[in-house]
Amino acid sequence: MLLAGVVCPDLTLDNWTRMMKRDNERLGPGGEDGDMDENIVQPRASQPKVKAKAKSGGMDTIKTVFYAVLIAVLVRTVLIEPFSIPSRSMLPTLLVGDYLFVSKFSYGYSKHSLPFSPNLFSGRVWFRSPKRGDVVVFKLPTDNKTDYIKRLIGLPGDRIQVIRGRLHLNGKMVARTSLGSYTDIERDRGGYKVRYKRYRETLPSGVNYTVLERSDEAPFVDNTDVYIVPKGHYFMMGDNRDNSRDSRYLSMVGFVPAQNLVGRADFIFFSLREDKRWWEIWYWPSYARIGRIFSSVY
Repeated sequence: MLLAGVVCPDLTLDNWTRMMKRDNERLGPGGEDGDMDENIVQPRASQPKVKAKAKSGGMDTIKTVFYAVLIAVLVRTVLIEPFSIPSRSMLPTLLVGDYLFVSKFSYGYSKHSLPFSPNLFSGRVWFRSPKRGDVVVFKLPTDNKTDYIKRLIGLPGDRIQVIRGRLHLNGKMVARTSLGSYTDIERDRGGYKVRYKRYRETLPSGVNYTVLERSDEAPFVDNTDVYIVPKGHYFMMGDNRDNSRDSRYLSMVGFVPAQNLVGRADFIFFSLREDKRWWEIWYWPSYARIGRIFSSVY
């Protein structure tokens, strides 16, 4: 038989058939050498890599959450911390339902700057003295846990007294001018809305703010003894003078140590009518106090 011009006397039809059969047995199903069987099972060998990748993805998620929490703690500790207003003691400056940021760096740092107030150190570091008229968040001295917000009225060494509703600082009456009336949505026991007299009070430094008085003859709070502020302490009062538990109540609040200062209230970032909750977003269009958002606290 002739193949490609070469005489092959041994290549008969039977021999050719046997050769083709051997070649087919040697070749794999892909038309290549039989070791293709090993390539077919390669995807099974790669499965551990897929599992390793899944585990790596889970660790990345955990790390992301951890770093996010760490950053949030650092921001709350070093820079700003959000607070909400639950009571009327600072009317009309702060309303129930106001959400505000407090700067943590304004007065330096103490153990109360940290979450849960761990007893890691005493006193304050990088301390800067607060000023009269600042609106301050502090830890209640009687339990060192509860957050209070009031206006700082007295510095160390100051003499504070209230006589017939008028604030006296170091023996001099603080200037006060009438701004008319103020009606709160709160109702008294008879079901009537509470009405106040509204005044502009101006400290000797020129700092001024608005205060409310129901009368100038309220028991105790409108006629007090002289308070002499101790060294390293401060005297706090609410702007709603007849409805504020503050430094005038020595057994309940008293003088506030410098260590208990948390920070200075800077600005309101959100405000919602007090009978609504912040997570009830469907009420925001109707009940959010748009005019108060991003307003400064002073």
